[in-house]
Amino acid sequence: MTRELNVLALFKGEERYIFVYDEESCDALIDDIRHKAADPTIPINWFDAAVLTERIRNREENPQEEF
Repeated sequence: MTRELNVLALFKGEERYIFVYDEESCDALIDDIRHKAADPTIPINWFDAAVLTERIRNREENPQEEF
């Protein structure tokens, strides 16, 4: 069985965030993004976190669609 990987990217100024995840790691990735948003030393804010987690959830609900 082949494991499908998903890629989610955020480009924010000079910063680049690339998240690679599979179906089993979605919840852990959402938690990680929320922790990054709460950390004042990381430029990801709560709006970024909301957009990223929405993209992850949409991918879970519609795995065949391209976003």
